[in-house]
Amino acid sequence: MISIDTYRAQWFGNIRGDLLAGLVVALALIPEAIAFSIIAGVDPKVGLYASFSIAVLVAITGGRPGMISAATAATAVLMVTLVKEHGLQYLLAATVLAGLIQIGAGLLRLGFVMRYVSKSVMTGFVNALAILIFMAQLPELDPRNVTWLTYALVAFGLAIIYLFPRVTKAIPSPLVTIIILTALTVALGLDVRTVGDMGELPDTLPVFLIPDIPFTLETLLIILPYSIAVAVVGLLESLMTQNIVDDLTDTKSDRNQECIGQGIANTATGFIGGMAGCAMIGQSIINVKSGGRGRLSCFVAGLFLLILVVGLGDLVSIIPMPALVAIMIMVSIGTFSWSSIANLRTHPRSSSIVMVATVVTVIYTHNLAIGVLVGVLLSGIFFAAKIAQLFRVTSDISADGRVRTYHVEGQLFYGSVEDFMNAFDFRDAPERVVIDVSRAHIWDISSVQALDMAILKFRRDGAEVDVVGMNQATETLVDKLAMHDKPGAMDALSGH
Repeated sequence: MISIDTYRAQWFGNIRGDLLAGLVVALALIPEAIAFSIIAGVDPKVGLYASFSIAVLVAITGGRPGMISAATAATAVLMVTLVKEHGLQYLLAATVLAGLIQIGAGLLRLGFVMRYVSKSVMTGFVNALAILIFMAQLPELDPRNVTWLTYALVAFGLAIIYLFPRVTKAIPSPLVTIIILTALTVALGLDVRTVGDMGELPDTLPVFLIPDIPFTLETLLIILPYSIAVAVVGLLESLMTQNIVDDLTDTKSDRNQECIGQGIANTATGFIGGMAGCAMIGQSIINVKSGGRGRLSCFVAGLFLLILVVGLGDLVSIIPMPALVAIMIMVSIGTFSWSSIANLRTHPRSSSIVMVATVVTVIYTHNLAIGVLVGVLLSGIFFAAKIAQLFRVTSDISADGRVRTYHVEGQLFYGSVEDFMNAFDFRDAPERVVIDVSRAHIWDISSVQALDMAILKFRRDGAEVDVVGMNQATETLVDKLAMHDKPGAMDALSGH
């Protein structure tokens, strides 16, 4: 559990930086929340209310200070079919259930699974997300829908973003970009798309409501698959983003607490008319690069978002989209790991394949979870193949030819059992066979069954077999699973 002093420092240790960064993030959240609502097929206020609620609650209950959570595309795309077939109320119910599942994952301490995501998968995840963020801006740059003014303003915005920090870093350059481009657009009456063109902003505060659905087993069976998918994808993206923010800030955070925080936020959001969400890597990077480090930045982002869209909706609606496009392009450029391109030549081929496969899968499916799953599976396959190559069996025979000793070295598991079996000469069985595993480790049932098979084949030909050198873990596994010393073992061999 986090101490009170540490928790207090996470709130008030960087007040000025968190306030300014939170304002920048709030402005950038508005068009994205609207766009994600459109993706899910619901009213823009559903995404805006969700972004407010999730950001505020995760700031209070989450495990990673400085990380931004809100409505996201990753969870929105999973709800499309549910909304089309059953309507908004079922989406809200699925959001509540997804949150409860995430709380359960946190209580069961399932955050440890992130240790099995390799660096290559992480790099692929980051690169794919950077590309998706850039691709999401392309509709705003379509020459069939926009004029040259849009390109000029985006270029001007990028110039401000990258050059203003040379003047001063006291004010985040993305915030300066929004202010200058908005003032310029209004003063000159420039004809460009604005936030108001994305959809109608809500003008009332969210209210508590219970989803209007029948509380039956049939309803549960309808929403459960969607809730599980949203819970898994949401936690996956949140924990991946958490790792990235940990690296950016050189700090550590609590994965299990983050799972619980995300779950509490989604559960509560479903009761105020919001859709499910999770951590946002793009907005989190904006926050960190704008000086946000504490919980206050995420809280302020959510609070400012609500104030802006409800109280200052008319003002927010005139912000030009080119300003926000410029910020998101900056995020995509900063997110992409450019060194990974050069590393393709120097890194092991298996690592490069994992990274590229993760990127390609995410881009093709537009689903970060599927891309990460492919990357993790490939990492596991390559790792197993590499470990199997480090396995070998050698043998020697006594001077009188009566005892042959097989020396097993390395990791004996499903990937190396074939080499293990091929190393024995069952046609030339001496009086006694010794299998020395003092420099090996037996890991799974496949390897235990292979050991059984080798022992029984030698015994079938009349040899006495001894297995020596087992470490404690190997001996425990063999004693539990092995069949060679149990009644009927030779009959089992005949069955093969």
